[in-house]
Amino acid sequence: MTSVRPKLTLAALVLASTTAFALAGHLAATRFIHDQQAHHLDELTEVMLRRSEFAVDFAAASLDELANRGLATCDPASLQAIRLHVYQRSAVKDVRIVNVDGSVICSAYSETLEFDKGWVERSDMLASRDSRLMLFRVEQFGGDALGVLRDIGNKKALVAILGVNASLFDIMPAELRAHGEVQLALNNGAQLGKFILDADKTLPHPVAFTKSSTRFPLHTVIRIDKTALSTWSTEAYWPAMAVALALGVLFGILLSRTRRVEGPVADLDRGLARREFRPYFQPIFDLRTGQIKGCEVLARWLREDGSVVPPMNFIPLAESSGRIESMTWQILRYALADLQPQLKADKEFKLSLNVVPKHLLSAGFVETLRATVNAAKVSTRQIVVEITERDELEDLPRAAAVVRELRDYGFRVAIDDVGVGHSGLSRLKGLGANTIKIDKFFVDTITMDASTTTIVEMLVALARDFHMTVVAEGIETEEQVRALISCGVEEGQGYLVAAPLPFKKFNELVESQCPADAAATPDATVAQVA
Repeated sequence: MTSVRPKLTLAALVLASTTAFALAGHLAATRFIHDQQAHHLDELTEVMLRRSEFAVDFAAASLDELANRGLATCDPASLQAIRLHVYQRSAVKDVRIVNVDGSVICSAYSETLEFDKGWVERSDMLASRDSRLMLFRVEQFGGDALGVLRDIGNKKALVAILGVNASLFDIMPAELRAHGEVQLALNNGAQLGKFILDADKTLPHPVAFTKSSTRFPLHTVIRIDKTALSTWSTEAYWPAMAVALALGVLFGILLSRTRRVEGPVADLDRGLARREFRPYFQPIFDLRTGQIKGCEVLARWLREDGSVVPPMNFIPLAESSGRIESMTWQILRYALADLQPQLKADKEFKLSLNVVPKHLLSAGFVETLRATVNAAKVSTRQIVVEITERDELEDLPRAAAVVRELRDYGFRVAIDDVGVGHSGLSRLKGLGANTIKIDKFFVDTITMDASTTTIVEMLVALARDFHMTVVAEGIETEEQVRALISCGVEEGQGYLVAAPLPFKKFNELVESQCPADAAATPDATVAQVA
């Protein structure tokens, strides 16, 4: 009888724990799915806004270039130069010279004036954070356009007419395209563009996601039928319930044995103490030749049992718990030790290291980085500090000062996730980085979406204006390589060449490239490396 009682106690604890975890799992899974849906749609709204901001930035940069060249006049030679400028920038449809009140003096393509339904006065234009820049809707018979006005002195201004391409708005997941709409509008309510699969269909129970620009009088809206969300992206429910039930059983057993359940942060601390966080290396290659020019160092957790924990399972916790700094230094020291022979043999080879904004701005970051690199006897100009842009840089002037100090010591600085992160192009220029990295979001669609090609071309053109280089992330096909080359991108990384590799396999890949490879044709070389 005495042997039965502990078993009954164990069963009761396991049953109670499993029931409690099942209920909590249901509530948590439902909430998680709802939050993930909202987060995903919020991100899409943000992406739409960033695309629009990039277009305005591109137009403003084009107008500044024309003004700096002294082309804000209506003489035939100036108009011919403006026409050539417009021809080279597919996003800009026309450039007009206007009086200070907004009335048109002349146009690069005068025939486009015939398509205007009307022209607004300056009092109806909307000011931007830059007081010299104003936006307004241009109503045209072929579809509305966006006017971007840049004051030139006190008597006249230049206006760029940006065509609004409907494909720019086609960003919805396939399951929601028939149940939602995407809209871009000015802050006065003037609609610039809208995508809806069935124009005659109304959304019975719309849920709206809105993002407003802090720099321009623009906002984007995604509306989704609430009923469609009940069946979209719910695959995580049953796996979450299975995990909850398993955790309930485990917790009941542990509770019956009166053992303390340690949290995941304690696991991180043990992993750091045991030096289990190691670098994996993903090649960065020349798009034309396939030659490996460097690598990005990515974190992996190699546990004692030989299992490899992917970064998505520990990086967010490391950031929120403050362990990311110790982890970054641990990974950098291993990476420098592994790559030191390659870095000394090839002075053009670059090692890129991810650094979160909070770590960049932490006390002693630059000094610790210099000491770590110098101890490895590696040149600072071969180290690229890659600032992740998923989290916003809260103190831009201070960040810019840190970047200047890094560059003064010879380090290079790259901005990650450009196009979907928090940096507008003006912030990129203010930060003073050497390189921008185009997010995989754009690479995935560059061969299917004309608006993506336009955005990448704008990024490359503006990067050149800011004296930056460009690297594309997430390249998986040779077709994407060719599309990126045509846009002016020179370097990239992705599974086409290699996934992130442990050092031994990465080193074998680098050594497999012989001088003869460099003479091969671009497509053949990339295929050979892959």
